[in-house]
Amino acid sequence: MSGAMNPISLASGVVPEFGPVDTIEAARAGGFDMVGLWVDPAEWTARHTHDARAALAATGLPLLDVEVIWLKPDSSMDDHRKVIDVGAELGAANVLCVSSDPDHARTAARLADLCRHAEGSGMRVALEFGIFTEVKNLRAAMAVLDQVAHPLRALLIDPIHVDRSDSSIAEIAKVDPALLPYAQFCDAPAQRPDPADFAAVIHDAINLREQCGEGALPLAALHQARPANIPLAIELRSEALRDAFPHPALRAAAVADATRRWLEAYA
Repeated sequence: MSGAMNPISLASGVVPEFGPVDTIEAARAGGFDMVGLWVDPAEWTARHTHDARAALAATGLPLLDVEVIWLKPDSSMDDHRKVIDVGAELGAANVLCVSSDPDHARTAARLADLCRHAEGSGMRVALEFGIFTEVKNLRAAMAVLDQVAHPLRALLIDPIHVDRSDSSIAEIAKVDPALLPYAQFCDAPAQRPDPADFAAVIHDAINLREQCGEGALPLAALHQARPANIPLAIELRSEALRDAFPHPALRAAAVADATRRWLEAYA
């Protein structure tokens, strides 16, 4: 791999039907440099932590992120803090957050609380925007993060959500690089779902993504707008890939190979 190429991480959404150990082992077998894990605080146990830690040690893979903290008006901060605690135990570099709370001031206050909880863990608290949430675009996300005003706050950019929210790539290029410790990456079809049709928006996001270079997103412009060589979590949720590659390692390999081909062509 070229020294100028971004390290790539297997996002948990590529293999959503598999648990943490299978995800970690698929990332290593598929040739990824890092891995991300889905941590459901209602389901995650001490045994999950033990087994995931052992798998990370056996594979030598860094844990790029854990997800997802989903802020809602009635969601439990204890549950959200548990995701951070699990990530800290496993050595995660980031925790992914989204918000379905229409009160942006409350979202900012809760993100600040999570940042304080993450102090000393080595983790960044990354807010992702998208039309499926109440922080619908880049401008809204930056306004929330300005209110958070904590050094552990971060912004997570996903190409499909940039496109579907019509967020400005030129504005992304102006974001302080310190706010972008990593990013997500994928391609997607040109056709956008109706933002008012929530089911269509979710179907687009979890089933219709495409391999890098096979869709219509302006990946080269977006890639250039972000800091060079930051890790890329390949968030390629695809029903077609799930059907074509039932085995997690084979699916991971297909995604890693296509992503590296795109990055090599870009470089």
